[in-house]
Amino acid sequence: MSDTPVDIAIIGGGLVGASLAVALAPLIERHGLRVAVIEASELSASGAQPSFDERSSAIAYGSRAHFEAMGIWSRLATRTAPIHDIEVSQRGAMGRTHLSCREVGTPSLGYVLPNAFLGQVLHERLASMAIDWHCPARVEAIVPAVDGHRLTLDNGCVLHAGLTVLADGGRSGLKASLGIDTDRHDYEQHALIANIETAKEHHGWAFERFTSEGAMALLPLQDRRMALIWTRPPEVIEATLALDDAAFLQALQSRLGTRLGRFQRVGTRHVYPLSMSRAREQSRPHLAVLGNAAHAIHPVAGQGFNLALRGVMDLEAAIEAALEAGRTPGEALTMANFEQRRQSDRDLIMQASDTLVRLFGLELPGIGRARGAALGLFNLATPLKRALIRRAMGMARH
Repeated sequence: MSDTPVDIAIIGGGLVGASLAVALAPLIERHGLRVAVIEASELSASGAQPSFDERSSAIAYGSRAHFEAMGIWSRLATRTAPIHDIEVSQRGAMGRTHLSCREVGTPSLGYVLPNAFLGQVLHERLASMAIDWHCPARVEAIVPAVDGHRLTLDNGCVLHAGLTVLADGGRSGLKASLGIDTDRHDYEQHALIANIETAKEHHGWAFERFTSEGAMALLPLQDRRMALIWTRPPEVIEATLALDDAAFLQALQSRLGTRLGRFQRVGTRHVYPLSMSRAREQSRPHLAVLGNAAHAIHPVAGQGFNLALRGVMDLEAAIEAALEAGRTPGEALTMANFEQRRQSDRDLIMQASDTLVRLFGLELPGIGRARGAALGLFNLATPLKRALIRRAMGMARH
């Protein structure tokens, strides 16, 4: 069978890969790009899930602009909940920090969006685009070829891609087959994810509390629901997962207090291990690595998907610049442009996230009081706090 030439092959049709394909829509129309998306899982047509089984993502205010550029924000906005204020505190210690959208003059700091709905909207847009859609299909082999890579799919197709994008989460082994190693650090923590129903309205408040076991966060959802992220050591997480709903809510209440009244209900609980990982190569000629295949960070600051989405938009911008200059999407100069756009943002966010986890994980005499004092002082440092807010919102890239 002869190879089918494509300009760009995106391996992975999840949130990151689908976002890239949708972001490329104007370039497909304007420059006649041929784009293939390869997704291994057979996806649901509707993407609908029961509301208490959905995981959610914190979407920074700056990420809203990216979805607006894709033409899908108005649809996404029907299911988002805005974050107006964030309170950061430490259990058992005085001192806290309050971050507010009013300090930077925006309608919100960000939004919380169910992943299932985001995936549904992205795939609705993909269905209307002129792309080569391979689903379910798996890349069995990826081999460097002249001006690109040769991809052999398990559905019998063979593609020759000028640019291959690995957005498959990094578990397929494709990175390793190309000689790309990944550095990992195990945080020795697991994250428990669930949706919580509260007695009181949250009014767009999010809460982050650091404890001796790890960080806890509550993010606002629509109505009186909130998304919980509870990080704990692996030796206790299974016992937490096994608690009945009443005991679980009581344990949660004892750690987070009654600011939102009594916790009324908990949805299905999910657990996954936490680590920081980074591919040693994020790009090379004719290859880009995005999303969790490129990097994974602790959820402590809610920056994971936003960092991945900025990678999507930086790659789209580098491809657009190449096409406008008469170059191809995958050539070395295009990939160097992409890496230049990504490096400072990626390095800063990964380092800041890791530092925050390590700092609040230290258990030394007096350090709890010192951290509490630092949170209180930071709350008074208005210019510094405003700069941090804008950075976390994705509004200050450099």
